[in-house]
Amino acid sequence: MRKLLTVSFVVVLVLGVGAASAFEREIPVRSGGLVEFDLNTGGTITITGWSSESVQVSADVSGRSSDIVDLRVEERNGGVLISSRFTEDRRNQNASIKLEVRVPSIFDVKIKSMGGGVSIDGVEGTFSGKTMGGSLNLTNLKGELDLTTMGGEIQLTNSDVDGRVKTMGGKALVEDVFGDVKVTSMGGEVTRRRVTRSDGGSIGEQVDIHTMGGSIDVSDAPLGADVHTMGGDITIDSARDYVKAKTMGGDIRIKEVDGWVNATTMAGDVDVTVVGQHDVELTSMHGDVTLVMPDGAGLEFDIELDYTKNSSRNYEIVSDFPLDQKESADWDYDQGSPRKTIRGVGAGGGSRVVIRTINGNVYLKKSR
Repeated sequence: MRKLLTVSFVVVLVLGVGAASAFEREIPVRSGGLVEFDLNTGGTITITGWSSESVQVSADVSGRSSDIVDLRVEERNGGVLISSRFTEDRRNQNASIKLEVRVPSIFDVKIKSMGGGVSIDGVEGTFSGKTMGGSLNLTNLKGELDLTTMGGEIQLTNSDVDGRVKTMGGKALVEDVFGDVKVTSMGGEVTRRRVTRSDGGSIGEQVDIHTMGGSIDVSDAPLGADVHTMGGDITIDSARDYVKAKTMGGDIRIKEVDGWVNATTMAGDVDVTVVGQHDVELTSMHGDVTLVMPDGAGLEFDIELDYTKNSSRNYEIVSDFPLDQKESADWDYDQGSPRKTIRGVGAGGGSRVVIRTINGNVYLKKSR
């Protein structure tokens, strides 16, 4: 049964027992208001900005528990509240709720949902809240972000925003974004491309990405990068000032950095190209290390390549720079697997290059 109740300019539309599976409602509002979601049942939310001074709500409810869903759309303080709950205390309630909402192009959004993806497109305002599970797809936005999903992917694109977006598990893509926005994943690949301030300058803060698992891909870090993943590759196309990178298992590739570097992988290759004269420290517990940098007076090299007795290859330090190399005569049994060490040193007094690897080659190349 469908009910329409009007009390003191409050419009309430209720879906209850025997209710129709779909409805549509449009409520007049003014720009700058708030649409708030309080979905105890969870649900998929799609929000789109439009030129009308009204909020239009289209809802579809299905599933075996759809007959006990109380879904309300209320006018509140010049904005709109959309809420849902189950009218009976049943275990394993299962209802699919899909909400398509159009709001004025300048409007705030606040979300509290027990689960379900959220998409917002073409809106300027403040966006806040949490969903207990589902993707966040955010595009063509302007304003302030404070959004969290407990499990799902993040896509933030073509936007001018500040703030933060977080997922507890899932990939994250930040692309063509202006503003100081921090996007983090506790367990998934993070990709960041073409992120700048709205005034066209460099991003206001360093690139700071820490994830519990998954690769990290950064296109540009003009004020430096501090990136850390518990398992996955790290790729940085361009950086200035510095790069600090660590992965517990994966390759590290820094295509160009004009600044100091500290890069460590527990299992993988390290490939770094440095512009200018800077301190460099590269470590791989199992893999090749390649460093490309310009020739210059004063470079000081400290290279150690360990190889274990049971390794299947003959490892070496191959260098375009002058090095004094020496290999230990005896096997060292004090560090677990018996090993020998090849050391390469080059006296300088300027920028210091330190490289450590086990069972991998070291390649030192002069940039052309």
